[in-house]
Amino acid sequence: MLSITLHAAHRDELETIENLMQFYTYDFSEWLPLELGEHGFFSLQPLTDYWRNPATRPFLIRVNGELAGFVTVDDNIQVPGAEHNIGYLFVARRFRGQGVARFVVSALLSRVPGQWQIFHLDENPCARAFWARVVADLAAGEFTSHRLMIGGHPCTLYRLASPRPAAISPSF
Repeated sequence: MLSITLHAAHRDELETIENLMQFYTYDFSEWLPLELGEHGFFSLQPLTDYWRNPATRPFLIRVNGELAGFVTVDDNIQVPGAEHNIGYLFVARRFRGQGVARFVVSALLSRVPGQWQIFHLDENPCARAFWARVVADLAAGEFTSHRLMIGGHPCTLYRLASPRPAAISPSF
């Protein structure tokens, strides 16, 4: 059985998230024209302004004590009425398909009440299937779906309310 934990990242752990962004970007290079730099890394700019935004909350994901990914909550809202957005969600490949991402999303929605926006690139079939299933389950069918162009790419955005506390009780 997996022991999944989600904890708020401290300032000194932001470098760990920045490092994991290379893997996040690598995954997206399957659908977006992202190029490797001459030294074998994606040319990513530090997210200094993103981390300084008071609404940005980074979390590290651990599975059985091992670093397994990260997730961020921010206020980069595209859908009217939403308050919170999942900005980034990355789970290392060896932990995918085991309920880790679902746990993380459930835990966030439980921990941060309110109206949520969740979105994905339509070009990403794994994200499309994951979010359609998870949003429908966690929102008990009470959500809206919107199609928008973001950064020149078609995206699906969901708006849903945090479930009632009795519905989900993740441990942190």
